[in-house]
Amino acid sequence: MSGSTGTLAERLVGRLAADGRTLAVAESLTGGAVLDALVAVPGASAVLRGGVVAYAPEVKIGVLGVPAELIARHGTVHPDVAWEMASRVRVLLGADLGVATTGVAGPDPVGGHLPGEAYVAVVGPAGERLMSLPASAGADRATIRARARDLALTLALRHAGDLVG
Repeated sequence: MSGSTGTLAERLVGRLAADGRTLAVAESLTGGAVLDALVAVPGASAVLRGGVVAYAPEVKIGVLGVPAELIARHGTVHPDVAWEMASRVRVLLGADLGVATTGVAGPDPVGGHLPGEAYVAVVGPAGERLMSLPASAGADRATIRARARDLALTLALRHAGDLVG
């Protein structure tokens, strides 16, 4: 785990713990990397409710409850899918904040989406935030997944009020 990731995860766990808030994570593209960064932080159990790695569309639909018609219409790489994943994992696991990642790690395009295209959503009582990563020409899977993981942690920190912007 890189120093910046540790710092982001530590800051997020610290902020949520200080505020008495909890977090749940739904991951596709990142395959558990966001959860791994969080559980590496001592004290994460005070804030982390759990997570779902919903790599297959059927898991997004069957476990998280993402509407099948949404995935049929847009595919799994879409901002609305990220929002639904974050919203639904929040409710499913009883957390204050829900965080979700979806996208294409590559090396091949998926459904017309290029490697590196990703969407991250955070949903909580203060509202929602959604950001995208553009396709990353030449970036490898590990780099793309690390960028999405770091974006998820950064976006959650912004939502929690620890970062401005």
